[in-house]
Order: sequence, then C-alpha cells, then structure tokens
Amino acid sequence: MLKTESLEKRFGNLKAVNDVSIDIEEGEFRSLIGPNGAGKTTLFNLVTGALTPSSGQIYFDGENITDLEPHEIAQRGCSRSFQITSIFPDLSVEENLRVMAQAKLRGRPSMFKRKEELVEPLKRVDELVDLLDLEDVRERTASELSHGQKRHLEIGLTLARDPNLLMLDEPTAGMSQEETREIIDLLNEIKSDYTVLLVEHDMDVVMSLSDRIMVLHHGEVIAEGTPDVVRDDERVREAYLGVEETYV
Repeated sequence: MLKTESLEKRFGNLKAVNDVSIDIEEGEFRSLIGPNGAGKTTLFNLVTGALTPSSGQIYFDGENITDLEPHEIAQRGCSRSFQITSIFPDLSVEENLRVMAQAKLRGRPSMFKRKEELVEPLKRVDELVDLLDLEDVRERTASELSHGQKRHLEIGLTLARDPNLLMLDEPTAGMSQEETREIIDLLNEIKSDYTVLLVEHDMDVVMSLSDRIMVLHHGEVIAEGTPDVVRDDERVREAYLGVEETYV
C-alpha cells in the first residue's frame, strides 16, 4: 500500500529524513515512533505531498506519487490527521463529516445540489456519527465539543472519504487516560478495515494496536519489527523508551 525508497529530506545541512525505506502492506497497522525531532511528522508530510523530497521515491498503491500535489494524493485514497486538531469549528459535527464525505463524490461539486440528493454522503455521516459515538452532539457546533470529542471528529474526517491509507499524527495528544482508552477502542474497531500508519508517543497505544513498529532517530530508521522485538531492542531503549522503563 505504501512504499518509500531511500527517502531523504534536507533543510540546509540538516537531514530531517535520511535514507528511509519503508514497505507497508495492505491491511497493516504500522506505528512510527521516536523522540521529538526524529523526523516523524516530516515523513508524514513527504508522503502526503506537503513537502517535496530532496531525493528518493514514494509509491502509493503501486503508483509513484513522489511529485504529486497534496490534493492529488488525497484523491487517490490517502487521508491524514494532524497533531493540532484540524476541523471546521463553525460547522456542526454533521456538517463537518458531510463536507468530507461529499469530497469523495465524482464530478464537479454543485452549490445548488439539495441535501436530500446526497444519499451516499448522508449515509456515510450516519455511519460515522454512530462509530465515533457522537450522535448526541451531531447538531452541535464543533467548537463546542470537548477535546476528546474533537479528536474523535477529526478521525471521522479522515474516515469520511473511506481512504485506502489512514495516517494519524498523534491522535491522543492532550488526552486524559479515559479519552485515550476511547481512542484505542475506536482504532481497534476500525483497524481491520484500513491500512493505518500511526505516529504516537503513548506506548500503551502503540504496543496494543501495532502489527509492526518503525523507530526513527535523527531522521534514520534504527529499528523495525513487531512490538515485542522493538520493546526489547537495546538501541530503541537507549534512544527513546528508556532503559529502566517497562512497557506493556
């Protein structure tokens, strides 16, 4: 589903991403971890077209997307969330989801199309409101939601277009333990239906959800494997997890 070959991004003399090659299979749940400044978000931005690689290639579902614009990559089925919650604050929950579901429709959007005509987008909104446990607030303006509800809504926006690849950048940032558990439950519910690439600092989230984990440090991949393999890797413990810490 996603492959990079010797991907590199330089900012002056700084190599934010250095010779990164990854291969994510369809249906896989892959997590990307590493200390702050390791290059995780830069890698996300390269894959989604927000940044142009200094060198290397990116393939999505068998197609070379290295030089495509962000909207072209999104149209091919790559959907992402952001570290900072990115929603339409002045629209209701339902309107947020409907806007994104409508974006999947073929043909030129029409401002004169009646709401009742948008059968598929409205059906998708109903499915997502139920999945995200937002039924009680579906008519509420997004800015009025709690932090946890906003994060649920943002995940909903990435799902609304029914993507082939779901890229989530720290979805539990700023959440309480209870809210984090709700996100884990949500991702567990959807993981069998999507290919997922997750950036996350909460190791409980990473270890409980991932099929494989890739560890970045100073822009380079220092380890890759199953949660058990990564947990026991001495380089990872020294660079990120902490030698004295135990994660389950």
